[in-house]
This record gives sequence, structure tokens and C-alpha cells, in this order.
Amino acid sequence: MERPARVLVVEDSEPILASVTTALTGVGHEVLARADGARLEDDLATFTPDVVVLDVMLPGRDGYELLPAVRATSAGVILLTARSGVADRVRGLRAGADDYLVKPFALAELIARVEALLRRSGGVGDAVEVADVVVDPDAGRVTRAGREIPVTATELRLLHDLVAHRGRVRSKSQLLGAVWGWDEYDLNVVEVHISALRRKLGEPRVIHTVRGQGYVARAEATEEAPSS
Repeated sequence: MERPARVLVVEDSEPILASVTTALTGVGHEVLARADGARLEDDLATFTPDVVVLDVMLPGRDGYELLPAVRATSAGVILLTARSGVADRVRGLRAGADDYLVKPFALAELIARVEALLRRSGGVGDAVEVADVVVDPDAGRVTRAGREIPVTATELRLLHDLVAHRGRVRSKSQLLGAVWGWDEYDLNVVEVHISALRRKLGEPRVIHTVRGQGYVARAEATEEAPSS
């Protein structure tokens, strides 16, 4: 029998922590609830969560400081934040979060996003390549000219989708549906992850912007519009 998914929830608001724990447990997930991140590294090693729901404003180390420890594991990360500004959301995504929710949020939406993150944690298909970039989802690796490029699980899925459709434009909505499993995210989610992939892959670029349409993976180094 397949084990329940494990979700680590780190949230200093007692009512939110209790309601999130009850909601996630109610749909069959195994939940470990913490009011701060003091034991995060130990919890990551012993509980081995599939998803971490992490509040940004925590006593002691905040969510941004804790993100690198989570990113060193295979767990997905959903940030909870009371700040709705674009700059704050982008900061979390750039720091390595897969997704975020702005407080107050509906528990049904949190559950949907946790389950979308769990669905995309598995394999995404065969190895694909464009130019000298190879994306191998089974091995969880991206290489360029034989050199391994460190990527997050979400970046791996995003790059795999683009390269699997190389030469064809993928809209942001298509990418949200295919990679995040939920097409109602803020489009900043796609833009920030594309920017991160471009930085990691370096030059010449293989991910290009097509103005007003989306992104395309191809070998040519020329670009049709400025990057996001």
C-alpha cells in the first residue's frame, strides 16, 4: 500500500497551524506541525516530507532563511505570506519556493496546491535535448555540454516541457498547467523560474521569449523580445 504523502507545516500562528493541519490530515496526508523552524533540519532528515508549507514571518529564522535547507532536499515548498506585493512574491520564488499563498487563503486552495505539487513530483517523461542541453527526468539531471547544472524539481519539469516541445511556443498558461498542474497561478511564477533557468544555463540561450505569446526552446542564440 502506498504511504500517505508527508507534509511539514511551519507556521507560528496557532489557529492557522491547527486549521491547516486538520485540513491536510482530513484528505489523507501525514502532517508534522511546527510553530517555528528551530528543528527544521532535523525534521527534514527524520520526517522526510514530500512538501513543506512554510510561513515567511517566523520567530528566529524566517522563511527565506529556512528555504535553502528545504531546497537541499527533494521536498516541494509552498510559502505562506501576509505580504501581497509583487516584490515579496518574486523574492520568495527567486529564493527557491515552488509556489506561494497570500494570507488569508482558503484551505481548499491550499489543499489543491499541495496536491498539485505532489502530482508533479514524479517522473515527467523521457530524456530530451536541445543544442548541448540534455534534460533527463528519470535521473533528475540537467547537463550542458556534459556539465551538470543544479536545478530544482520545478525547474527540471519546466525545462523538460520546453525542450520536449522545442521549436514550438509554449504560453505561460500552458506552462502553468503542464508544470504546476494549476493554471490559476500568478504569471510571475513562470517568469521567475524562466529567469532562474536562463541564469543557470548561461549562454548561448536556449530559452527564448516570443513577444505576446510565451517561450520557446531552440538552439539559435537570437531572441525575438527582451527577456522577462
